[in-house]
Amino acid sequence: MQKIVLLTSVLFLLISCKENKQSTDTETDKASINETKKQVEINHAKGFSINVYEGYKVITLKEPWPDTDTEFTYALVEEKGSLPKDSDFDAVVNVPVKNIVVTSTTHIPSLELLDETKSLVGFPNLSYISSEATRKRIDKGNITELGKNESINTEVLIDLNPDLVVTFAVEGNNKTVSTIEKTGIPVFYNSDWTEQSPLGKAEWIKFFGALFNKEQKADSIFTEIESNYISAKEKAAKATTSPTVLSGAMFKDVWYMPKGGSWGAQFIKDANGTYLWKDTEGTGSLSLNLESVLEKGKDADFWVGPGQFSSKQQLKDAHSVYSEFSAYQNNNIYSNTTLVGETGGVIYYELAPNRPDIVLKDIIKIIHPDVLPEHELYFFSKLK
Repeated sequence: MQKIVLLTSVLFLLISCKENKQSTDTETDKASINETKKQVEINHAKGFSINVYEGYKVITLKEPWPDTDTEFTYALVEEKGSLPKDSDFDAVVNVPVKNIVVTSTTHIPSLELLDETKSLVGFPNLSYISSEATRKRIDKGNITELGKNESINTEVLIDLNPDLVVTFAVEGNNKTVSTIEKTGIPVFYNSDWTEQSPLGKAEWIKFFGALFNKEQKADSIFTEIESNYISAKEKAAKATTSPTVLSGAMFKDVWYMPKGGSWGAQFIKDANGTYLWKDTEGTGSLSLNLESVLEKGKDADFWVGPGQFSSKQQLKDAHSVYSEFSAYQNNNIYSNTTLVGETGGVIYYELAPNRPDIVLKDIIKIIHPDVLPEHELYFFSKLK
């Protein structure tokens, strides 16, 4: 993000929302800007905060993409609310939002959990969406195809006239966002994908809760997910062993797997497993040669997440060396990409960030089968 905006004595209003949606009453006493009515409790997510004032809310986005110290501030104005005179924000929207466009499949579960599926009017590349509930609305023509995320069809978007577009970016130079903003449609970044804590990703449902004035519902949903996650983690911690775990697979002779500080590695740790590359620094992916992986991971007890492979035969056909791993020989390879939606989208990529409690239970079930006897694998399945 290209600038840092702090909530000090004055908040600034960027006129980037549609004129017919912008509040016309700006005579609120400036002094009230400092009087935070409430700060929404955010315990795990690092990328955003929400402050509630009289008549409006402010979302501060702290890290919209990796390796930036820029912040964005977004104002959410209540029906009878108004913003302080001379205030300035990166975008302004009236709430509750009635019609919304989102651009990542990870946003879909939040809308569904908040009972706001009906609010979704457009999405880039509809075939990526796997949710059965949302696909029904797509089939009925209630959600419009917007092209590709990096080049949204702005003409179609203008015709839709949504209250808000929620998008994401991997770097600061996003021409699509600039184009949309010029049309007068407010754009909010959502950086749930940058969170490395499993519960941190899931807590972004509170971001959407604020948009629909459903903060209490969002908090209730997250609290249940958090409770389930912590309970499962505590049960796994009582296991007397910590099985070793290998992950990833080769792509063009390079073996990619999660770094030690990543989201994926955290699940294995919380499941009381020993991820063999847990001491590597960083949160992205490791790029390793086959020899080093074979040397360190040949005797791993489990192989969790072997890329896009859906059978042991596929692995062997791709490279005979895969069959040398103990996990292959002992039938202990589990994939999270075999569960797909109607149009081929991987359900794990869409739903897992929102339901880390299910992911954790799956991994616990894999490496500690007796800890959660009643749980059945959802995202993961054993390769045959």
